[in-house]
Amino acid sequence: MTREEIARDIDELSGAWKSGDPSDATLRANCSKRLELLRHAYRTQPESFAAEQVSMLKAVADGLRSPPATGARPSARESLKATFGYDAFRPGQEAIVEAVLSGRDCIGVMPTGAGKSLTYQLPARLLGGTTLVISPLIALMKDQVDALGELGLRATFLNSTLDPQERARRVEGLQRGEFELVYAAPEGLEASVGSALRRVRLSLIAVDEAHCISQWGHDFRPAYRNLSGLRRRFGDVPILALTATATKEVTRDIVSQLGMKSPASYRGSFFRKNLRIHAYKKGGDSGLNVRESIVRLIRGRPNESGIVYCLSRKSVEGLADFLVSNGISARAYHAGMPPEERSAAQDAFRRDDVDVIVATVAFGMGIDKSNIRYVIHRDMPRSIEGYYQEIGRAGRDGVESDCVLFYSFADVMSYDRFADDAADEIAERHRRQVREMFAFAERGGCRHQTLVGYLGESIAPCGTACDACTMKDVLSEAPRVAVRGRGRSRADREPRRSPTPPAVEAQAAPVHGELFERLRRLRKAIADQRNVPAYVVFSDATLLEIAARKPRTAPELLEISGVGPKKLATYGAEFLALLAEE
Repeated sequence: MTREEIARDIDELSGAWKSGDPSDATLRANCSKRLELLRHAYRTQPESFAAEQVSMLKAVADGLRSPPATGARPSARESLKATFGYDAFRPGQEAIVEAVLSGRDCIGVMPTGAGKSLTYQLPARLLGGTTLVISPLIALMKDQVDALGELGLRATFLNSTLDPQERARRVEGLQRGEFELVYAAPEGLEASVGSALRRVRLSLIAVDEAHCISQWGHDFRPAYRNLSGLRRRFGDVPILALTATATKEVTRDIVSQLGMKSPASYRGSFFRKNLRIHAYKKGGDSGLNVRESIVRLIRGRPNESGIVYCLSRKSVEGLADFLVSNGISARAYHAGMPPEERSAAQDAFRRDDVDVIVATVAFGMGIDKSNIRYVIHRDMPRSIEGYYQEIGRAGRDGVESDCVLFYSFADVMSYDRFADDAADEIAERHRRQVREMFAFAERGGCRHQTLVGYLGESIAPCGTACDACTMKDVLSEAPRVAVRGRGRSRADREPRRSPTPPAVEAQAAPVHGELFERLRRLRKAIADQRNVPAYVVFSDATLLEIAARKPRTAPELLEISGVGPKKLATYGAEFLALLAEE
């Protein structure tokens, strides 16, 4: 930008803010967007900004940080469209948001893909002050913050990856009120993060993956027990606890451990109608070649993102090698890999640089990648709760996705061996859980009905979303392939595509049509340029609606779900240019 352009933009921004209604959600969103663009310009060319102009920008920033006057705060629905680009809430979101805005503690049990994160991100925009988000997922915090930046929300994180100077800079910014959200790990609250946040005006504390605090849950994490002192440390700040799976026993434990006071409670439906569940028994007389079946399933979904879960690290590495040797873009992920290799694999998957991640259960918690189109279990999970969490990573954007389970009683025996070294009570619970999982896989009838029934919900048979109800066989529908090799040496883990994939008898066409593929390629190019995951630009659901409606103007594009003012200003011109070529 030239000095003249900068001066003009600052004058227009300052004038719009001074002459407008500070309670107007659209004004606030537009001014936030323009302020963010000028901040970016200041970071790259500070010499182009006069001291008076910097003061004008600070005055606008101070005004935006202040909550609207009492009684004049924009409604949650107005801010939903202005900030996120959505016209309507998903089930349960509005009830939780309104409880939080009223100052109540709240516990929300919502399935993966129901939009839990919006229930604290939207209040952060409306409440003023800073919302503290407690998450165990240090490796994902940067991408979460980047995604919020694309929406115009001011967010940061504090964790062990920051050097002392950068950490101090962010703490100072928090204490000046520059950020609407801050992410921190539970371990950090016991260290210096906790003391730094005492001098920050917190308006809300959101505890993500709250089931980790309960010893009765399927994923208990001792560090979460540190959160029992939240009220003592930060005073009477409202607490929002969120989880995707929690039995009534676990829910009561969460409320008790966090010291929540008469919390509002929302328990959503666990039925995910866009997840198509299928199960196949391994071994015996089935004659099923699991590796070949997995290759066929993946080939039938070209360029789609998917996760393949395995029971052991050895199985992960062997299957990842096998997939790559058969021309599939895949990487391995398990807890025994060096941290830098795990991070590289996770980043490549989240940024659509590889199609498939082959992993143990060490991968996936908190993954907010919305365009995962399939989850395949090479081996049976240890519990129904764990299975529900893992398949829930597919189809977070609401688009139909496949969940394919391969299972056998040999998997049960393997888990029994794992439990031998545990305390008697824990070992017995694990043995019971894995047998419940096997019984689920073996049982006839609607799989969704059985799955949500275990979680305490009663529904009619799904009719359309499982093999039992539809009598569909996804393996018979998958293309026939000629597989080769047993994979690369385990010492050679660098991901690559096979130079000449083996012969395929039937090559699947693009699943959603050529225009969608062109939109997806443009999204990937923009994401790479901005150094963010592709789904942060637009979700698959948004691209599918764009492909179906073919908007030609900016107002028409703004009508698409998931396109808000900030994203329209940032990406709209490039997408409209592509659509104009149609």
